[in-house]
Amino acid sequence: MLGEHKSSVRFSDEQHNCCPNYWHFSPYGFCPYGCAYCYLAGTRGVWFSPTVKVFLNLDETLAQIDRIARQAQRPTVFYLGKLQDGLALDPLTGFSRRIVPFFAGHPYARLILLTKSADVENLLPLPHGGNVVLSWSLASEGLWKHFEPGTPSPAERLAAMRRCARAGYRIRAVIMPILPVGDWADGYFALIEELLSTVPIERITMGSLCSFDTALRLAAARLGEGNPLTDLFRSAEKCPDGRRRFPRARREETYRFLLSQIRSRRPDLSPGLCLEDRDTFADLALLDSVGKCNCVL
Repeated sequence: MLGEHKSSVRFSDEQHNCCPNYWHFSPYGFCPYGCAYCYLAGTRGVWFSPTVKVFLNLDETLAQIDRIARQAQRPTVFYLGKLQDGLALDPLTGFSRRIVPFFAGHPYARLILLTKSADVENLLPLPHGGNVVLSWSLASEGLWKHFEPGTPSPAERLAAMRRCARAGYRIRAVIMPILPVGDWADGYFALIEELLSTVPIERITMGSLCSFDTALRLAAARLGEGNPLTDLFRSAEKCPDGRRRFPRARREETYRFLLSQIRSRRPDLSPGLCLEDRDTFADLALLDSVGKCNCVL
């Protein structure tokens, strides 16, 4: 669908978890990848209109970002990827050719873009001035095949990350949503080994799958009876922020494994957690990492 979004720049409103709030904007709504666990599929705008939306008032969006950043009079991040994939539609729209140079030349506005896409051709020749951070959401090979078959493979994403790093972009990685099912440990071991040995990332953030009831019901219907995601969430409880998470002990077991792999390869990195509460940070001795995650400078 094509249209306009009159409130495309918003400030996030997370409560009851440790995620810092930040500005985000929407030149798109939803995404074409169709991941089985997608939390956006259960949101009101997608539930009633399950379509990918391209918003045509990009000039108005960038003008609003300009006003907000100049009023702040300091480096201010604007995040693209909260309510969409930040790059999946770029081969069609070419929006990055407008967005990246805008941030490159701005005295205060900074861009963080999250994607699963490997289509980076538009990005490579653009001036970015060090003001643009590109971040990839990554999954292990087995989880990609089972839950994300419509997306580029992990190998393709890693190759795109390397190409953008050679073009001078700042690169980050988000291992999310973590799903400890099947041979998850072997899969994440291989992913982290290749990521940290071949991509010069500046930050890494981890997050377990957390979602809302409607999205989880849609995922169960899509995956069918006896699927590992439903089994994982069978004893999940609704947390104070309204999301359901699989049990804390299982989450912390998974995080500890990933942390050990990351620290053994890149002890200079300070991993962060996404959408977790303070008790989880404390249990993992990560309180110093609160607020030092993917979505902020």
